[in-house]
Amino acid sequence: MDRLKAMNAFVRAVDLGSLSAAARELHTTQPTVSKLVAALEHSVGARLLERTSTRVAATDEGLRFLDSARRLLEDYEEAVGELTQRTREPRGLVRISAPVALGELRLNRLMLQAMARHPQLQVTLLLDDRFIDPVQERIDLAVRIGGVLPPDRVAQPLATWPRYLVASPGYVENRGQPHAPQDLARHDYLRYASPEDTVTLDGPEGPARVELAARYRVNSAVAMLEAVQAGAGIALQPSWMVDELLRTGALVRVLPRWTGPAQKAHLVHAPRRRQPMRVQAIQELLLAAVPGW
Repeated sequence: MDRLKAMNAFVRAVDLGSLSAAARELHTTQPTVSKLVAALEHSVGARLLERTSTRVAATDEGLRFLDSARRLLEDYEEAVGELTQRTREPRGLVRISAPVALGELRLNRLMLQAMARHPQLQVTLLLDDRFIDPVQERIDLAVRIGGVLPPDRVAQPLATWPRYLVASPGYVENRGQPHAPQDLARHDYLRYASPEDTVTLDGPEGPARVELAARYRVNSAVAMLEAVQAGAGIALQPSWMVDELLRTGALVRVLPRWTGPAQKAHLVHAPRRRQPMRVQAIQELLLAAVPGW
């Protein structure tokens, strides 16, 4: 029995909650995973999984064994990584999770640059606005914007971006520039799909809270940006999304002395003593590039 392979099958079955899901991820069959786990149980002399027709869960013995199995697998990957480092060339697959808009507008280009720089590197960029658990879904690095940070994962500060009120030049020409936050009530305000009608701004006179109903709400940051560019109204957008458009004049700032609540991004990953070289390469690139956006 390949014990490392069997332990990996056991760990993934626990993380994903089923033998079939572990088999899909490991590119094998459910009976193969079942046999690997059964052989591991026989080897350690304890039942590690409780099985039903649809789910599996670790037994008490399995939970105690799980942490040791994770550490051993990490040690093995680290040892292989140290050998790889002697060539000074990152290689292998890095799986990254990120919000859709950030991935489409910024990270996609950065990952292509990373692969051009490191020919042996492979990247899977998974774009999803929900939070992806790095352990359960076997993600090496997750870029997370806002929300509550998980206490049992490493969350490294990545960037802080101000939010600007922006509109198209055509909209401002037709409707005029507001001169104070309260003037926004006379304009078409665009916002993300939520029942919230309050906008909080910070400016030279301190914070201001304005009640702004919205004719148009959308749950996509890319669609919101497209609507602003089309002249549909004024929206509060993070600087990384609109800085280039402001520089080229495709958008203009409205109430330029006022900003919305800052948008904070973190790099989240599973706790481990040392990242493999392939992950380190992407992590260092993100930490160097993203704060400057």
